Amino acid sequence: MDDLCHPVGHVAIGNGYVLYAGWVYSHPLDPGDRGGSHPCHSGPHASLDTLIRTGGGISAAPVLLPASVSMPTKSVPTAAPYVPNSSSLNDLRSAARECKGCHLWEHGTQTVFGEGRQSLGLMLVGEQPGDQEDLAGHPFIGPAGRILSMALERASIDREQVYVTNAVKHFKFEPRGKRRIHKKPNIQEIRACRPWLVAEIEALRPSLIVCLGATAAQAILGPDFRLTKSRGQVFASPLAPRVLATIHPSSLLRADEAARRLGMEQIIEDLVEVRKALAA
Repeated sequence: MDDLCHPVGHVAIGNGYVLYAGWVYSHPLDPGDRGGSHPCHSGPHASLDTLIRTGGGISAAPVLLPASVSMPTKSVPTAAPYVPNSSSLNDLRSAARECKGCHLWEHGTQTVFGEGRQSLGLMLVGEQPGDQEDLAGHPFIGPAGRILSMALERASIDREQVYVTNAVKHFKFEPRGKRRIHKKPNIQEIRACRPWLVAEIEALRPSLIVCLGATAAQAILGPDFRLTKSRGQVFASPLAPRVLATIHPSSLLRADEAARRLGMEQIIEDLVEVRKALAA
């Protein structure tokens, strides 16, 4: 057996127990890996390399069941096999163009990988590319991207110095005549694409990640995260020392004037705190 993680429904691991609803690692943790827990666990001590291989960190901890309990084996879509063993963003971006880790590649124009500099140690993560991003191949260049640029400017953060990406790299949409209407990615699609996000974070090693919207926040902080409850708060994560979630700029596009004004103020307020945290 090789030393990769494999998705399983259930598998015997000794002492009469099986590991269900998780990943089984066929070799002990490599001494060179960072982190001290079993690589099947996605807790705060799991190595980033392990997270890349498993796409873990978004589901609950694996459950041990008696070996007599039989559970069905299920195939799990994942981009993990497409992620190269490289910390080069150019290598990752090139490999991502060929990703077929989930069904979204069948309908999107192209993979939209992250872009930007890393001089500030700041990374912004959105949900998925939109219509214009899908056609052009660049993140946050449409209406939501223009709102983001305005908010960053008013918070005195140079967008040119910030790396911007999405939790899901392909555009998910619903056709309506000649228009393509954004459709929120589901949990399976977010999980499938997560190895790319983890690989980007590993390559960049940002000191602070800003999650734009609930989807990005849950991809990094877990499915129990609630933006309405914890917006603007700073959390520690296995992926970065500090993670903060704010409103996604696209939500302002669908709001009335009063809600847009309030939402913009909240985004700017959160980004100002980000700037202060980076300068501290």
